[in-house]
Amino acid sequence: MTTLPKLMRLGVIQLKVGKDKISNVENAVAKIGQVVHEYKPRLVTLPECFNCPYGTKYFREYSETIPGGYTSQQLSAAAKSYGIYIVGGSIPEMGEKDDIYNTCTVWDPSGNLIAKYRKMHLFDIDVKGGICFKESETLTAGSNFTVIEVDGHKIGIGICYDMRFEELARVYRNKGCEMIIYPGAFNMTTGPLHWELLQRSRANDNQLYVVTNSPARDKDAEYIAWGYSMVVDPWAKVLKSASDGEDVISIDIDFSVVEQVRAQIPTFRQRRLDLYKTEIVNQD
Repeated sequence: MTTLPKLMRLGVIQLKVGKDKISNVENAVAKIGQVVHEYKPRLVTLPECFNCPYGTKYFREYSETIPGGYTSQQLSAAAKSYGIYIVGGSIPEMGEKDDIYNTCTVWDPSGNLIAKYRKMHLFDIDVKGGICFKESETLTAGSNFTVIEVDGHKIGIGICYDMRFEELARVYRNKGCEMIIYPGAFNMTTGPLHWELLQRSRANDNQLYVVTNSPARDKDAEYIAWGYSMVVDPWAKVLKSASDGEDVISIDIDFSVVEQVRAQIPTFRQRRLDLYKTEIVNQD
């Protein structure tokens, strides 16, 4: 019987994002190199919309095909050069029938695209006295769940607003995931209210690690990201948090903690599945 490695070193890169796509991507690749040199991670994550400003008027202009576009090519080369897995935050993807998606790409140490996830829940909100934003003005919602494996450990992928939907996280838990990664760009209204709360809730509900990756805060931007990328453990404890500016988190993930929590508080064995359940009803 093969024993899976229990420790995985993770690097979370929080990036400032401007209007120059090439500069944004070059900065991301340079930061990946720095993190690899300093911390030697197995897996590196990037923020939501790291190659363009976050805004409906920018998504189509900055969109690319995957994996043929510039950003994909650079992430593929970086993953191969450094021999690491990269969860490439998200970029606007030019999809089928001219649809635009908010898409996360995942690259293996050989530079292969092993998965992509299109944001399932679009960020359409109108908070009185706070923020009004409608991704659906430009974006199309994805409809597929995405689970990757790194050294035998299953990791689910969501993006930002997806974190508010416990059902998505539950599906990933039911699929055997021990971690969920959410690139996300909460703002100055929702960030202080719910950013940490939602991460700890999803981690506690499903007894797994939750990793979030925000862009850095830029007070001159039209959409100001909250920052504070985090790693939360299956006990719902915040293990590490970035600042609000450009920053890096490096941490060794101990997957044995997942086993410990699930054994000590066995909620999934105790669920009344005769009365309620969360199931996938459609998977394209």
